[in-house]
Amino acid sequence: MKPLVITMGEPAGVGGELTISAWNKRQEMDLPVFFALDCPKRLKTINPECPIKEIAAPEEAADIFDHTLPVLPIELSEEPKAGELNSANAKAVIESIERGVRFCLGGQAAGIVTNPIHKAALYEAGFNRPGHTEFIGDLCEETTGENTVPVMMLAAKGLRVVPLTVHIPLKDVPASINPEILEKTASIIDESMRKDFKIDSPRIAVAGLNPHAGEEGKIGVEDRDVVAPAIRSLQKNGMDISGPYPADTMFHEEVRTGYDIAIGMYHDQALIPLKTLDFHGGVNVTIGLPIVRTSPDHGTALDIAGKAKARADSFINAIKMAEEMAKNRAAT
Repeated sequence: MKPLVITMGEPAGVGGELTISAWNKRQEMDLPVFFALDCPKRLKTINPECPIKEIAAPEEAADIFDHTLPVLPIELSEEPKAGELNSANAKAVIESIERGVRFCLGGQAAGIVTNPIHKAALYEAGFNRPGHTEFIGDLCEETTGENTVPVMMLAAKGLRVVPLTVHIPLKDVPASINPEILEKTASIIDESMRKDFKIDSPRIAVAGLNPHAGEEGKIGVEDRDVVAPAIRSLQKNGMDISGPYPADTMFHEEVRTGYDIAIGMYHDQALIPLKTLDFHGGVNVTIGLPIVRTSPDHGTALDIAGKAKARADSFINAIKMAEEMAKNRAAT
C-alpha cells in the first residue's frame, strides 16, 4: 500500500503533537507508513527528541518510516505560538491540504488524514468554504472534472452515523430536508459501505426529525410527508433502509445491532450518541470522494496546545480507518 499523507492542520493547535504521538506509537498500534506535509522546524520545536527526516517525494517515506518521521516540508511564514492563531500561516495550512489531495488523486498516497484546521484563521487568507469537507470535495471535483458530493460520516466502536444536514441553524433544518437530499445521501452511504468497509448488504436506519418520528403527523408532518416516502422509494429500488425511527430509542446497544449505519436529520442528533459512546476515539470520515479522507473527530484544541495534554486516540483511529478503507478500495 502507498503511504498515507498527514496534513499540517492549524499550526497553533495540537495537530503537530498528534502527528508525533502517532509516529511514536507506530509499532505499538501497528500503524501503516505515513508522512507529514508539515514544517520540520515546527515539529522539532514541539518534540526535539523526535527523529525527523525531510523527504522530497511520498515514495521515500517507506524506507525510513521505521526509524524516522518522514516530513515533506512546507514552510510557515512566521513561527507559530501554541494556542495563538496567526493568519500569516494560513497559506501553508491550505497548501498542505491541496498537496495532500493531489498526492492521493495522483496515486502517490493511499489516503489523506487531515489534522484539525481553524477556519477563522483561514478566512483572512481567502478561504471561502464552510470547512475541510467542502474544500476537499471541491479540490477533487476541480482536478477530476467529475461531480463530487462529499458526505460527512462519524464512526466509532459500535456506531456509524451521518448527519443529513450539518452546520446550519436548527431552525433551518426542516426546510432543508427533502427527498432528493435523503435519497442522494443514502445512495452515497450504500456505495461507501460496500466499497470502503466491505459490507455487502448494508443496513441503513433513519432517525425521524420530530419527537416520536412525528407520530403520523401529530407532532410535525415532515417524517410522514417527506422522510417516509423517500425511504419507501429507496426500498423499492432495492436498498436495505428503514425508518423513520424515534431518535430517542434508536441508539441503545440492542437496537444498534440491527443496522450498520444511521442517518440523523441534523448535526447534534447524529453526533451526540456517537460522542457519548466514544468521545475520545471517534473518527470523521468523508465518503463520496474519489480519495480516502479521514480526520480526528475534534478541533484544534488551542486551549491545551503545547501543554502535552492532547490525546491521540481519535487521530490514531483515523489513521487505522484510512488504512482499512484504502486496502478495501484497492481490493475492489
